[in-house]
Amino acid sequence: MGDEFDDPRTGTGGSAGGHSGAAPIRPGTLLIASPSLTESAFARTVVYVIEHDESGTIGVVINQPSHSAVHNLLPQWVPLAANPKALFVGGPVKRDGALCLGVLERGVDLHDVAGLMKVSGRVVLVDLDADPEELSKVLVGVRIMAGYAGWGSGQLEDELGEDSWLVASALPDDVLAPAGVDLWATILRRQPWPLPLLSTYPMDVTAN
Repeated sequence: MGDEFDDPRTGTGGSAGGHSGAAPIRPGTLLIASPSLTESAFARTVVYVIEHDESGTIGVVINQPSHSAVHNLLPQWVPLAANPKALFVGGPVKRDGALCLGVLERGVDLHDVAGLMKVSGRVVLVDLDADPEELSKVLVGVRIMAGYAGWGSGQLEDELGEDSWLVASALPDDVLAPAGVDLWATILRRQPWPLPLLSTYPMDVTAN
């Protein structure tokens, strides 16, 4: 499994809709699936936006661990991999490619660090061909994803108009959320009122 992939902006991020709020989409933005996406592959997902411009949008789902262990695929990265030490499902596009996000230690200057590219704040893209032992000196941890979500030019904007994605800013800890944390609900609970109410929305409304 390599970390090389074609321009993902020619792919599709899914059939989910959007959020009509005024929050701008930029690297470091979170796209939170609306509770209405119960029948979608993106149900209760949180997408971390890596790139957004006139050509389209690239993002990765950060709350869908797979059953594949990092040890079985990229054993050299196990010491840096955050718990759970599983490969995450980053999206439906190019599942045979791996993409890695890392969180920098506070105060690190990226200028002299090879193998890292800033995304937003302390969150960076990590080159999986780099030496993890060297990068362990500057990284808190990493999350490795198979696949990504991609939207072509104007596609995400169209979906945002359908009020099925909620838009929020990410915290570095979101990328490395540990096992057992319901990241979808956690992020909703820290949003302005009344969005926290959505965190209690049942997966199956017929169960209420």
